[in-house]
Amino acid sequence: MPMITARTKVITDYQNRALDEAIFSSKEPVVIKGLVNHWKLAEQGRQSDSHAIHYLKSHYNGAPSTACIGSPDIKGRFFYNEERTQLNYDSRTMRVDEVLDLIQENFDKENPSAYYIASNIIDTHFPDFRRENDIAIPRPESIVPLEDLRISIWIGNRTTACCHYDTSDNLACCVVGKRRFTLFPPDQIANLYPGPLSPTPGGQVLSMVDFNNPDFNLYPKFADAIKHGQIAELEAGDALYLPSMWWHQVEALSAFNVLVNYWWSNSPKYMGAATNVLYHALLSLRDKPEHEKLGWKHIFDYYIFGDAEQAAEHLPEPARGYLGEMDLAKSKMLRAMLLNKLNR
Repeated sequence: MPMITARTKVITDYQNRALDEAIFSSKEPVVIKGLVNHWKLAEQGRQSDSHAIHYLKSHYNGAPSTACIGSPDIKGRFFYNEERTQLNYDSRTMRVDEVLDLIQENFDKENPSAYYIASNIIDTHFPDFRRENDIAIPRPESIVPLEDLRISIWIGNRTTACCHYDTSDNLACCVVGKRRFTLFPPDQIANLYPGPLSPTPGGQVLSMVDFNNPDFNLYPKFADAIKHGQIAELEAGDALYLPSMWWHQVEALSAFNVLVNYWWSNSPKYMGAATNVLYHALLSLRDKPEHEKLGWKHIFDYYIFGDAEQAAEHLPEPARGYLGEMDLAKSKMLRAMLLNKLNR
């Protein structure tokens, strides 16, 4: 995207094959050059795309997957139809090796159909893959179980995953091909013009702006987003640390591309999805009178977004209840209470 001149910070002298927790400490995106160069799939990809495809097939267990397939008309950009009521591609249950064959058959076409296997959990389809292609994500010690680490593989040809955010931290490893990430910090949400909450390609809303051909008459605030954007260019073997809630568009730039990503959150496993709060707020808060919404904003700042301890610190320990430290037992009680109230 030529309008954005800022480039994501790049670490070029990282010699470890394991990650240091300091990489994640700033909560800013960073590219780590050559982090997964030693992976077996990366080595096969450096020989040829066909070698990489053969390697993937040799580790595939035959389990069905979901393939996203778009006509040549979409030019690889997975998005919405003109009315923004449906997605502009089909999702089909297929074998991974069938999709690999379709990608390979279209290598020489100038504008082929778009093929994408998105966020396929590796261990369910490639059970031996991580023996030769893996990296440890440092997690803090905790007395309660943390959210599970999810490791996924993304396989496709030249495709674009339009700008969206994810609710987990992400280490995106470009193993075969090249990718370009266009990144924006979370506070740029209004300038990115989020689309409908449903349907969505993967559960998260998309920016309505076509980054390659932005309509500034329709989306004028996007000009402000550009000032805060940055570009991360990844070659095979590179990795990008992307903090949660950062908006990102991902362009696969080669005829064959494979990305492996690690998603995690250092939150207790008993916590619910924060997206549920958004949906409940749409139901319960959005359309209240303005003075009431302002009052609730102060209440949320006090209980949720401010100092986590202030709401309970002046209360005796036995009286703190849900305002005290949350644990598994309290989370179950609170969830049951919410379900009971919602079902009335």
